[in-house]
Amino acid sequence: MTVNLESAEGVAVITIDRQARRNALSPAAMVRLRELLVTFDQDPQSRVAIIVGAGEQAFCAGADIHETLPGDRSFIEGYFDRDIDAHHPLYVRNISFARLAISKPVIAAVNGVAIGGGMEIALNCDLCIASTNARFGLTEVRIGSIPAVAGIQQLMHSLPRPVAMQLLLTGQIVDAEWALRWGLVSEVVKPEALMPRALDIAHAIAANAPLAVRAAKRLAQKSHALPFGEAAEIEELLWGHLYASEDRIEGRRAFAQKRAPVYRGK
Repeated sequence: MTVNLESAEGVAVITIDRQARRNALSPAAMVRLRELLVTFDQDPQSRVAIIVGAGEQAFCAGADIHETLPGDRSFIEGYFDRDIDAHHPLYVRNISFARLAISKPVIAAVNGVAIGGGMEIALNCDLCIASTNARFGLTEVRIGSIPAVAGIQQLMHSLPRPVAMQLLLTGQIVDAEWALRWGLVSEVVKPEALMPRALDIAHAIAANAPLAVRAAKRLAQKSHALPFGEAAEIEELLWGHLYASEDRIEGRRAFAQKRAPVYRGK
């Protein structure tokens, strides 16, 4: 398969493996990525996912332009469809994190190029770390298109407006140090240290109370969508729902007893 999933110790690793195409995603690969993200989100044993590209050249070079030319159906004909397969004009919906509503944390581990849809995937993950040879760019305007899965919105939330607009309108490709300087990534490490570091972060997240982690992610998402007062009110409500949870009580008991907590997601 061109996109694969392996799970261990609460961490799911999703690997995009189309190295001959610099891990560019065909519509069929997008369907497969969606299926694996949903599988991860529904698996009670998996608490965090890492998305990575196979090989050293690319995280993901975006949509495979050789396989994404317009088909027979128009955009509006398929706009209201629920089921989007590899032959559908809205194939990009399969990698729309907003539509998938993944409730658990997802980490992008970027080695090599992450351009077009590849950078959009990285932007839509909850956090991103990069190797020193990572390259980022929303290059769609160079080939007569625009980002299609919230890449522009995520970019505008992630960067100061003038910086974001320059990146967006020029289709410029930037390096890992640039991405770190402007906060697109949280860390830059050597290529050989990328997956070990991503796994360290993932295991640290997986060790935390799963309901609390998912609640924290949901509230972080609300901070962009709602006025401050409304988001703060929802924050209090979610805190109240967690107040008497088994995990919250276990966390306090473990702290008092100076032992590692055993969380059950309840």
